[in-house]
Amino acid sequence: MPAADIHADRCRGNLAVVRGRIAEACRRAGRDPGDVRLVGVTKYVSEAATRMLLEVGCIDVAESRPQSLWRKAAALAAVDPAARWHLIGHLQRNKIRRTLPVLSLLHSLDSVRLLKALEAEAVAAGCVCDALVEVNLAGDPGRTGVLESDVAALVDAAGGTPHVRLLGLMGMAAAPEGGAGIAVARLQFARLRELRDTLAGRMPAAAGLVELSMGMSGDFEEAILEGSTLVRIGSALWEGIEDSLAVDPPPDRP
Repeated sequence: MPAADIHADRCRGNLAVVRGRIAEACRRAGRDPGDVRLVGVTKYVSEAATRMLLEVGCIDVAESRPQSLWRKAAALAAVDPAARWHLIGHLQRNKIRRTLPVLSLLHSLDSVRLLKALEAEAVAAGCVCDALVEVNLAGDPGRTGVLESDVAALVDAAGGTPHVRLLGLMGMAAAPEGGAGIAVARLQFARLRELRDTLAGRMPAAAGLVELSMGMSGDFEEAILEGSTLVRIGSALWEGIEDSLAVDPPPDRP
């Protein structure tokens, strides 16, 4: 069997395993598996690997660098026209204009300045940008995201930007995935859900915060138990695929 077919079979099998784990976590939580969307993280993997993931049926794919998002979305547009491209890394304001046309969901809205810049560019482009507020669950100023105490102000500001539609919150557990960090991760996921519910209950601008993007390869089951609607899965999808296929080229220049 050609190497490409072997890789595709492995990728298809990995995807099936992850979907099975999502379904089992939903069963434990008393939830419908259809309410949880699997987003395949393709940062660090090649265009060929990303193509393979789309071809085996994962139509939600995420990049952390805008430049990689532009390149892969353009190169793979014909593979599956229904593909939805997510940006999970920081978006600089000078990259908004080129990012908006290919972006399905921004997971990393982290400031009022970025919100206003997105609104201006979306108005100019005649589109609406769907976004999630990234919350810094660690409370560490060295990490990306909005501190929990500042989320309400950002959500409130979004009430005045009709071309940026807030759909929910995103957060990463502060503890390492797996091992003893799992219990800590679940507590943090629960806190993010509670924050979303509190905001939705008291702020008109927060009524549409239905999405929770939380959980990665090492902790997504705990995230689902706490209400995650979007799980960002990378390494679990690439297990057993040779390194030469799963290495992205150096970062593009702006």
